[in-house]
Amino acid sequence: MRRLLIANRGEIAVRIIRAARELGITTIQAVSAADRDMLAARLADEVVGVGPAHAAKSYLNQAAMLRAALTAKADAVHPGYGFLSENADFAEAVERAGIVFVGPRAETIRLMGNKARAREVASRAGVPILPGAHGGYETTASLAHEIGFPVMIKAAAGGGGRGIRVAADADALERLLAEARNEARAAFGDDTVYLERFLPRARHIEVQVLGDGDHAVHLFERECSLQRRRQKLWEEAPAACLTAESRANLCASAVRLAEMVGYCGAGTLEYLLDEATGEFFFIEMNTRIQVEHPVTEMITGIDLMRAMLCIADGGKLPFTQQDITLRGHSIQCRINAEDPVRGFQPAPGLVHGFAVPGGPGVRFDTMLYPGYTVPPFYDSLLGKLIVWDDTRDQALARLRGALGELAIDGIPTTIPLHRELAEHPDIAQHNVHTGWLEAWLAQTPLTHTETGRA
Repeated sequence: MRRLLIANRGEIAVRIIRAARELGITTIQAVSAADRDMLAARLADEVVGVGPAHAAKSYLNQAAMLRAALTAKADAVHPGYGFLSENADFAEAVERAGIVFVGPRAETIRLMGNKARAREVASRAGVPILPGAHGGYETTASLAHEIGFPVMIKAAAGGGGRGIRVAADADALERLLAEARNEARAAFGDDTVYLERFLPRARHIEVQVLGDGDHAVHLFERECSLQRRRQKLWEEAPAACLTAESRANLCASAVRLAEMVGYCGAGTLEYLLDEATGEFFFIEMNTRIQVEHPVTEMITGIDLMRAMLCIADGGKLPFTQQDITLRGHSIQCRINAEDPVRGFQPAPGLVHGFAVPGGPGVRFDTMLYPGYTVPPFYDSLLGKLIVWDDTRDQALARLRGALGELAIDGIPTTIPLHRELAEHPDIAQHNVHTGWLEAWLAQTPLTHTETGRA
């Protein structure tokens, strides 16, 4: 691998460029018309345009992205996360053009990227799944009654919390089915949905895997229960709620499933833990790198991005399961250009400056630089504040200090929200679930917007 096209933007593009540079790979950054001044474009060796500002005409435009790769004479494409990262047709087109797709094979994306099919594969691998539709996409009231209300309606090709609704009863089911289908069609070009049992008090646990097509390993698990509208805001590794035995069983199931499908690259298997019974249920597989991958890197010391590139370049796993050890605890806060006081309204605009915290065990992955104007066309993620320490309590203390130092001047961000969360006794005691954050926000409206003064 000599020339790598980064088919993405923002902080993940910066992350890919830095990893590729360490491996001596020339980086070519794909940019829309709105992103010619972004940090990734400044850091890359070369830049190639892929279209207008709107993602549908640039970062989601398969033909334009493939044309950019060919024009730049790239021999590999890294899709990052989001956009085309889980698009099997794009991966297939890249492979047909004789270019390496940094990720799983197209057939694997097609199989596991569809949540309903992934459930079937997981069931065959002996991995427990939530009661729901089997062998098809039936969404009838009779099936919902069989599963038991409340039921979750989920987009088969979904991700990022889109195309999901919860129906409390049969009266709501028909209306919410139409809503979910419309949202799924707009977000993914596929309105297929299915039904699944809804767990009102569950923890969201996910296992990081790496595979080379023949063998797979896990890099332990993360907890991502703090969510708003099914969008993760805060992630931790490992999951403090697990015993050693449950961790071993969960991670072994993830490896079993990854090896069953011949997984190649970095991937994540997501589960729900039912607080009432202690049971785990597989819900989906993300066939790409995750936003929250840094917390796994912090507790294992393994550079996931570099491992992805090396495996895609024809390499085998550079370590065995016995080589991977878990050390300490890591927490990540997603810093978004959103105003929590105004219902998390997106807040693009000019960043006058920012102050980044430092010290042992502190990391800030970002797309920002002073004078950068955050465009209004894309996801609001500005960066990720990640901390590590020997214990969870120490990591929380370190996070509080780092959040106190972090400042972004010019636009509202979610920094004040994270400062409040870091001080909350429920979080200190790890007494949370997937509905906790929304319930807390409903009871505790935020009243302070901070735009920083870096």
